[in-house]
Amino acid sequence: MRTIAIVAVLLAAAPVVAKPWQGVEPGQTKKELLIQKFGEPSRTVTTEGKEIIAYFDQKAIKGTKQVQFKVDPGTQLVERIDVFPGPVIDKESVESTYGNACPAGKAPAGPCYQKKLTDDFRTYMLYAKLGLAVFLNEDGKTVHSFIFTPQPAGK
Repeated sequence: MRTIAIVAVLLAAAPVVAKPWQGVEPGQTKKELLIQKFGEPSRTVTTEGKEIIAYFDQKAIKGTKQVQFKVDPGTQLVERIDVFPGPVIDKESVESTYGNACPAGKAPAGPCYQKKLTDDFRTYMLYAKLGLAVFLNEDGKTVHSFIFTPQPAGK
């Protein structure tokens, strides 16, 4: 879990444009729009100075088991979106949607991912240009969660 937080910090440096999810853009969308768009959340908690707006169980957003929006209480802006998909999504589907692994050597023109490991040896695909980290299940073939954050500046 600590690694997920570290990835989010690295991805959130100097927001400009973010990869949206369901019309919600990290660094751009306000909390008020979440409530308008998805209704009252299942739960709202404050942790580490951030408000977490969660939708799960009967209020799960279509296609998910759970979604958590991390909101800055001061600006009311969504800083991060953690999506736990309902259906099984395989690694190949992620690659066909967001891009393949980055080639060795020169930087590619389009988005690509770098394969990374968490402190507890979980594999994830880091799409730095998109502000997206895709965490895989232990099988290394299916998606556990998507983390959307603002893209780094100049990407």
